[in-house]
Amino acid sequence: MVSAERALPDSFDANTGAHIKWRAKLGSESHSSPVVAGGRVYIGTNNDEPRDPRRQGDRGVLMCFDETTGKLLWQLVVPKRTDDQYFDWPKSGISSPATVEGDRVYIVDNRGAVLCVDARGMANGNDGPFVDEAAYAMPHTAPPPTFKPEPSTPSSTNAAEKSDNTDESTRPESIDADILWLFDLPSQGGIWPHDAAHSSILIDGDLLYLNTGTGVDNSHRAIRTPNAPSLIVLNKRTGALVARDDEKIAPQIFHATWSSPSLGLVRSGVHRIFFAAGDGIVRGFEPVRETDGGEASASNRVLKKVWQFDPDPNAPKENVHRFTSNRQIGPSNIYGMPVVLDGKLYVAGGGDLFWGKNEAWLKCVDMKGDGDVTSSGEIWSYPLTRHVVSTPAITDDGLIFIADVGRTVHCVDRASGKSLWTHATQGDFWASPFVADGKVFIGNRKGEFFIFRASREKELLSFFQFKQPISATACAANGVLYIGTMTDLYAVAL
Repeated sequence: MVSAERALPDSFDANTGAHIKWRAKLGSESHSSPVVAGGRVYIGTNNDEPRDPRRQGDRGVLMCFDETTGKLLWQLVVPKRTDDQYFDWPKSGISSPATVEGDRVYIVDNRGAVLCVDARGMANGNDGPFVDEAAYAMPHTAPPPTFKPEPSTPSSTNAAEKSDNTDESTRPESIDADILWLFDLPSQGGIWPHDAAHSSILIDGDLLYLNTGTGVDNSHRAIRTPNAPSLIVLNKRTGALVARDDEKIAPQIFHATWSSPSLGLVRSGVHRIFFAAGDGIVRGFEPVRETDGGEASASNRVLKKVWQFDPDPNAPKENVHRFTSNRQIGPSNIYGMPVVLDGKLYVAGGGDLFWGKNEAWLKCVDMKGDGDVTSSGEIWSYPLTRHVVSTPAITDDGLIFIADVGRTVHCVDRASGKSLWTHATQGDFWASPFVADGKVFIGNRKGEFFIFRASREKELLSFFQFKQPISATACAANGVLYIGTMTDLYAVAL
């Protein structure tokens, strides 16, 4: 949530065009945060403004734009799941942010599939081993077209068998994404998807770590896959399953799994994967170090937990769904990512936004020890206004910025956990604060966008009222600030 970018504007006006480099149309709901890499900008949305006449109706879309001009280069269009709307919530589109490394883009789509996509789209042909994009783009029930990872397959020579359920109107064209491999979380990972996947994929060497998005069923009171993993590891080159957690988390998930894993240095030479599961507990795992392409033995590998912290130890841990819709008492949930810095872990959580108690907090935890540190690890706890979805942004000069669903932006002293200032607004915050160039950028669900000075004293540099809500976190690259509203992506520059 903190960037080294400089020379970013401290004001803009989307109505007059002041400091607007370009604007690109999205769908009607865009909850995914923009990501910039290799001269391209990636953002998820829905298909309510279809760019391809062949792809009509409600679908999930990942758009890839040219960084300089805002021209659409290609798009991944994924049909909705039709077996149950709670598996793939209407109009929510692709809500996960992309992770980009070189010419590969990793994304969890609206159907709950992990996809590796060519950053160049179909411009360089349909690369394998997966070559059945036409079938994947057509409405289908789970599971997707058959695909088995082929670790030794360098191209489409031994690609997965093509489906016969296609015609010329669905053949991949230059506007289409090129899927290289896929891993279907429901059918291959044994998870039960809920609402909309939000999974930011972490890369460590040849491995991908990601939350699975498993959750409750459409009654919101039952877990249909109690043995489902919450955190898995895939081989980034093949999509093969390498490892999974075996913490028996699923039965205690209050709603779903939305928090993404982070990788942190806890002491000299020791790294850990930190993950906040749907049961509201933060766990630390040893990173996987062997990557053998995902052979059968590797797929049975279990992540080793070496650390644990429960931010809400007095909350109920059994039969948690009896508290559904209780705004006073119940378990906690964590939406944002745990942040690791200088031997400490910072995490925001509290009652579930949609079904749980109003309580919310930001906590600082000593992460250098081993085992369960619930009773000894907490350094400080800062109360938030009501519910929280954000990931905290932490600066080198000791400031923490976070926003909550109580419509408040908070600046907290990193050392003491004391409030330095707050700012009340008119809208709930689903986005996280983004800090760059000595400024804090953040928008809310009322379409209010704020630029603050990143300082111990509150200074609001500018404010702009968009006509559409904002779910996405802003980002910056090469002197340009990117702001995604529900319907448009703006490139803002001096």
